[in-house]
Amino acid sequence: MIGVGMLGSGFIGDCYADSLLDVRNAELVACTSRNAERSAEFAKKWGPGVIAHPTMDAVCADPRVQVVVIALPNEAHLEATRIAARHGKAVICTKPLARTEKEAAEMLKIVLDAGIWHGYAESAVFSPKIAKAYDMLKAGGIGKLLTMRAREGHSGPHAPHFWNAETAGGGALLDMGCHTVESARHFFGKDNPVVEVMAWGATMVHSDKTTGEDACIVLLKFAGGELASLESSWIEKGGMQLRHELVGSEGRIVTDSSVGPVWGFVSHSVGYTVEKADSETGWVYPVPEETRAYGFSQQMRHFVDCFAAGKAPMETYEDGVIVNRIIDACYRSMKTKQWEQVAAN
Repeated sequence: MIGVGMLGSGFIGDCYADSLLDVRNAELVACTSRNAERSAEFAKKWGPGVIAHPTMDAVCADPRVQVVVIALPNEAHLEATRIAARHGKAVICTKPLARTEKEAAEMLKIVLDAGIWHGYAESAVFSPKIAKAYDMLKAGGIGKLLTMRAREGHSGPHAPHFWNAETAGGGALLDMGCHTVESARHFFGKDNPVVEVMAWGATMVHSDKTTGEDACIVLLKFAGGELASLESSWIEKGGMQLRHELVGSEGRIVTDSSVGPVWGFVSHSVGYTVEKADSETGWVYPVPEETRAYGFSQQMRHFVDCFAAGKAPMETYEDGVIVNRIIDACYRSMKTKQWEQVAAN
């Protein structure tokens, strides 16, 4: 049984802990949080064998821990990676890998120098709907993929640290655009790099909370001539929106992860229905088995299986660096209002 240590006890930490319940050859054995009380609650919730340690260093030093999962705010990813590497532990980091390409590259250098196994936790490419669309594309169902439109939107982050653009590294583009940037690379092929980007972003609604963009639109131009149009939003009411439209030379595929088999009009709250729901009454659209619907369980099974087999996973720190590189170019484009080149390496 592979022992997992969790760094962080927030929403995404809960998602990862829940997803580990679907992994038969791994178990959560340790955790920590910046808040000791929350760490203890997290351990109790996902126990009984989970020990709440006082520090990240203590989790990584725990001999039962073989894989460390970083489920922390963006600004803590670098130091968490450094600590895990110092203890020789494999590491899985949530998205985005870092705040900038420079920071991401430093993280990659750390894991490569330490010779440790590493995974980049981009759940989008593991979600069942995206996986099915990918299989259909690779089977030749729509011919050559030409364009992709994707959008991810909700009414804003659930935790205060997201709103501090200076600390977090950005706004909706970094927070949510990292998903669709990587799904675009996944569909068009990682051997077909993004070479140019054009981006617009603005703070349209939440200027009282953030200086970061709460809405943005990005165009990605690939070396093969294909185009991806990506939208990221923190200004949309009504719950999470996750949609992809793939247009090929001989067909079209659409995925919509926000549309499920259950919906209803309720006059009284029924409790939690879905991430980022803005109302507990009226029309509600619950997502059954949310961590599985969004790909967290499939992702964690893949990571653990790859670690156990001693092979690189589908998403690594290298992918995280490239995503940050593309997003950095998008932020440059927001300022210059021009197409910006994406470096080849």
